[in-house]
Amino acid sequence: MTALIRYQTALLLRSQRWLAPFLLYAAFLAVGIRPGDPVLDSLGYAVAGLVPVTAWVVRICLVQEPPAARAVTAAAAGRARAHLAAILTGTLAALLAGVATVLGVTALADRSGLTPLAAGTAGLTAAAVCVLTGTAVGALTTRPLIQARGWSLAALLLGSLLALVTPGSPARTTLTALTTAARTNPVTVPHFWPSLLLALALATAATALACRATAWRS
Repeated sequence: MTALIRYQTALLLRSQRWLAPFLLYAAFLAVGIRPGDPVLDSLGYAVAGLVPVTAWVVRICLVQEPPAARAVTAAAAGRARAHLAAILTGTLAALLAGVATVLGVTALADRSGLTPLAAGTAGLTAAAVCVLTGTAVGALTTRPLIQARGWSLAALLLGSLLALVTPGSPARTTLTALTTAARTNPVTVPHFWPSLLLALALATAATALACRATAWRS
């Protein structure tokens, strides 16, 4: 699996398709976050963008191989394993961006009432929830479940939006907890472990379904 992930990562970097989602994410952060803003509010804004970004990057990883190369990879490693490696590559790339963002926001924002460790831990956990939620969206909105490019993009956008606004969604629950905690006096750090476990379960189920569908299509 490590070799497959390295292969998918090399493809992603060489293709430069990662530039679009990550540059848009950087612009999103530049518009909405200013040094000195309350840290939990800033973290909530920052991690919200990770849902569509992760879904987009996962989709890129799943469609970046030419058909001939995909057939060779599937023959060598199995269709399901190759599909899983592509999903994990997109997830890890988005998670890396999320970690860098959380550390930067924590360093620049106003941490009144919170230690850097407490704010950073909350931000990293929230980022993990949003990345896992985005992984579930990305895995369900591209091949083999949705083949047509237009429908795939439309489903990705709709799925990302629903993940952010639907009550009970782990991403929505996490963002609500961050913004609510930012307005308490004194500021308290929310706990995201139930949301993290739910997001992990959703990402695992979506990935398993996508990999199983890939194997069935063979």
